[in-house]
Amino acid sequence: MSQQYNQFKAMWAIGKATMIAIFRSPQAVFFSLFFPVVLIVIFGSLGGGGGISLDVAFDSGTDTVNAVYHAIEASPVFHVVKSSQADIQDRLKKGRITSVVQIKAMEGPSGKPHYDIHLKTTSASQKDLPVLHTVLRDIINTINSQQNPSRDSYATVSQEEVPGRIYRSIDFYLPGMLGFSLIGSAIFGVSFLFFSLRETLVLKRMFASPVGKTAIVLGDGIGRIFFNLTTATVLIVFGRFFYHFTLSDGLVTFLELMILSIMGLLVFMGFGYVVSSISKNQNVIPIYANLFMFPQYFLSGTFFPKTALPDSIQWLINALPLTALNDAMRKVSFEGAHLTSCGPQIGTLVIWGIVVYGFAIKVFKWE
Repeated sequence: MSQQYNQFKAMWAIGKATMIAIFRSPQAVFFSLFFPVVLIVIFGSLGGGGGISLDVAFDSGTDTVNAVYHAIEASPVFHVVKSSQADIQDRLKKGRITSVVQIKAMEGPSGKPHYDIHLKTTSASQKDLPVLHTVLRDIINTINSQQNPSRDSYATVSQEEVPGRIYRSIDFYLPGMLGFSLIGSAIFGVSFLFFSLRETLVLKRMFASPVGKTAIVLGDGIGRIFFNLTTATVLIVFGRFFYHFTLSDGLVTFLELMILSIMGLLVFMGFGYVVSSISKNQNVIPIYANLFMFPQYFLSGTFFPKTALPDSIQWLINALPLTALNDAMRKVSFEGAHLTSCGPQIGTLVIWGIVVYGFAIKVFKWE
């Protein structure tokens, strides 16, 4: 009686072979590791701030019956965050808003109303403060010219820095580079590999062997996950020791970043299976892959904050899988959030995973 073929052993053999082949590929190592490291060096050397964001919130003691308050509310430059004071203070310390604004009424030298615009900021706000002060000066000058052309200024600006985490450019860019590396490696790697295996009939021979379909796909996936987790580890360690990338809870944060990386990889690999199946030749694989990846590079907060884009397309931006991955990684690494606090982002990845693998099962070809 013949012994039953060990599918588990075959799966690990395929996974090992896949991982070795990827590590031996100069192209895979360049785009997954070397290229993101170069970008980290460039962005990490730009300075200590993150991206520009003029999210502000009003202190509970703010005078709301003055022209400055209404001008800030109406200005397209500001996004006024409305929440509880405890939540606002928490967001300020984590660098998610630029300043908490308190407007107080005082009596001016000439007896006319005078307002003090008091800004509470943190070290995370330093790059955005010149823009904030410029916009506030323009508002005050406009009010002066309309209501108070020959008297003292309608308002003045004061500032106070409260304790908060030090926010560096690397805290914004490194999670984006992780997403950049994962999506490119997963989609290009899977699509080119399976198309090549199918075109050379290797996939057909493997399918005709005792190895099951599931073992073949899982084996390749395991090898690819190990490779990308290795590159992700190198990127995080590099960013941590050379540019002081924030791991808010140390090893726990690192492990949670690895879990998010695996989730992102699984989703992006599904798109790789789809691309490899619908492509008629290797020349169209980059076209199909880039149609999916390139818009996300520029919409999903990889190189600059997504808040810099119009509000009218924020719903689309937040629905993209790379946006969900980037946002979750930044929340975990800098803000100190845990996976349980990343429900919307993880939910988006899960939905994309269900949809893409449902489609991949229908279109995947073995020959």
